[in-house]
Amino acid sequence: MVPDPFPALVDLDLRLVQCFTVLAEHQHFGRAAEALHTTQPSLSRQIHRLEQQVGVRLLDRTTRGTRLSEAGEVFLPQAKELLRAAVEAMARTRAAVRPSSITIGYSKGLIITPAVRALRQRNPEAEVHTRLLAWNDSRGALLEHRVDAVVTRLPFPTDRLRVTVLYDEPRVLVVPQDHRLAGKESVTLDDIADEPIPHVRQSDPLLNAYWRFDPRPDGRPAPDGPLVEALEDKHELIAAGQAVAIGPPLDHATGLHPSLTTVPLHGVEPSQVVLATRSGDRNRLVTAFRKHAEALLTGAHRDGPIRTV
Repeated sequence: MVPDPFPALVDLDLRLVQCFTVLAEHQHFGRAAEALHTTQPSLSRQIHRLEQQVGVRLLDRTTRGTRLSEAGEVFLPQAKELLRAAVEAMARTRAAVRPSSITIGYSKGLIITPAVRALRQRNPEAEVHTRLLAWNDSRGALLEHRVDAVVTRLPFPTDRLRVTVLYDEPRVLVVPQDHRLAGKESVTLDDIADEPIPHVRQSDPLLNAYWRFDPRPDGRPAPDGPLVEALEDKHELIAAGQAVAIGPPLDHATGLHPSLTTVPLHGVEPSQVVLATRSGDRNRLVTAFRKHAEALLTGAHRDGPIRTV
């Protein structure tokens, strides 16, 4: 069988592709130039060069701003995938010559010390780094190769990842210390049927729905609360008595606001603490860390066998 001929050479500058994706996000030359740390005239020239390389107009410039042309709408998802593939190619190539390095990410309130210590003890020559991640950054950090393994909480999209459930973790109600429900042994969703629960802006809809229990088991939507930018803002609103929230069992030592307290939430499924890695990752330290995590990161509320999803 005659192999397919090598594809024709492509004259496409990835730096220009990146400029295009940033401009497509902002749809404004000034804001995009600022994000790219360049000037508007320079960015305009770079986009023009890209359009010459691709052979079509990618942007429509109007008095109201900049928007994607029909061809630009087609090119944008391909451009993003091209950049992701380039990052993946570089990271995998570097990993091939640096097999003794691993970065382990984790979410606030989760303890990874026993598994990290075991990995270091059994691999004294290895560079083992840890990194605290934002609560909604686990998948992105893995696919962008900022970390090689993550101990975090579901839910998040798991395609292109290998995810192993380590243990179950109860969900709790977060309230001000002077709230009517503070100090109770437990509460149910019925107890907070009319309590407003905040939305986090630009959060994954899956995460927002999961932690707000939206919709409720009877089909009703969860009561709308304030819109906040970040988790820390949510805690300030709760402390001010403007909302309550459902979350993992944090305490004041692991990031809970000093004016807040938690109450066990009964009658709901627990969240799941998981180990996530990239599918097909051959780094021997990732394999070793997985074994240590499965053996040592069992949590105080482990229920059932370790399983892969």
